[in-house]
Amino acid sequence: MANSSYHEVLQRASSFLKAKGKEEQAAKYVLLGRLDWDLTQWLLQMNNPMPEACYQRFQQDIQLLLTDYPPQYILGWCEFYGARYTVTEATLIPRPETEELVEACLKANQVDSLNVLDIGTGSGIIAISLKRLRPTWVINATDISEKALAVAQINAKKHQTPITFRLGNLGEPFLSEKFDIILANLPYIGENEWTEMDRSVRTYEPKSALFAANQGLALFEELANQLPTLLKGTGQLFLEIGYQQGEKVREIVRKKYPEKEIQILKDLNGLDRIIWLK
Repeated sequence: MANSSYHEVLQRASSFLKAKGKEEQAAKYVLLGRLDWDLTQWLLQMNNPMPEACYQRFQQDIQLLLTDYPPQYILGWCEFYGARYTVTEATLIPRPETEELVEACLKANQVDSLNVLDIGTGSGIIAISLKRLRPTWVINATDISEKALAVAQINAKKHQTPITFRLGNLGEPFLSEKFDIILANLPYIGENEWTEMDRSVRTYEPKSALFAANQGLALFEELANQLPTLLKGTGQLFLEIGYQQGEKVREIVRKKYPEKEIQILKDLNGLDRIIWLK
């Protein structure tokens, strides 16, 4: 492929993926990610010859895309709420809906000093985003996966955000403490929804971070039992939920807090996405 430009190589790769029934945009996502170029840099350099080493690596990436391997795992990172985070097969790939969870928490809380717990932190994106934008908050985080916590600690060090990480199930590592805010993006996909998931998700992302028993509600029920111990009387709860779970999760939380206001917030697509206990 000597003398082929970046643009020519990308065109061929995208057409090849499309012919194989794969997402053609993934080729550009991976190529620009490998080069660490934004769209402006791409426009300035796309007609330059692609170096042979870059070409060979890109061909390997295309072969991975053919197997439905997620582009974020190929790169080893993804963007979330304006920052870059390491991701591995031990962690869920962050979704845009989770950015809305962070946004809801930040909009509702402008004070300087709060004690916050992120339950099921995964790659640490929620905890780190909050610490980046509210540096005076005390941020704590848990996960049941030792490998996921290791990735979260790498990300926290990269972003210079001091966070207390503890290994354990849901809020158990912090049951002796009380928090102003608890956030959780727990596994909420029911096992009956398995066939609806993309093949890349079913094959490569950690199932323990996606699926839960009782039609995806089991961990919400388990966490609800811990909330009276973990959450201050004036505390707030933010839960990311499946788009069909709003009323069911609200009732789970209401059983523990019948006197509190519990809102269902919608995402940018107009779907139920966040439970907010005020």
